Amino acid sequence: MKPPCMIVVQHILPALRLEITRDLVEKHGMKRSVAAAKMAITPAAVTQYLSRARGGSATTLIEGNGKVMELVDELSRDIAAGESPLDVLLLKLCRACAAARSEGLICQLHKEAMPGLVDLKGCSCSLSLD
Repeated sequence: MKPPCMIVVQHILPALRLEITRDLVEKHGMKRSVAAAKMAITPAAVTQYLSRARGGSATTLIEGNGKVMELVDELSRDIAAGESPLDVLLLKLCRACAAARSEGLICQLHKEAMPGLVDLKGCSCSLSLD
């Protein structure tokens, strides 16, 4: 059994990191080593993100969603500018992840990972845990 949080950790967060890393290098002209330092990852991880060896499983879904990509673009601009405190950057990353949830991206991946969910009327990804 895979709860929705596993989908986030295994697919959504790596895809978001891929998009942010790609933006830093390609849109903002950042060297890979600088992007690695700003993302707190290794230069090898940057190379893997750019070649889609990491984070590629949900990238098409992320790239195809305007709301999520808008948040990714905003976050990469803030990281490149280097003026936002870490807590603000983390909050923006959480907002991008929440947008992936509200846009149904997590549910889509969850149903692919657990085909038995397709027959359910509701989606546990959106259930309140209160």
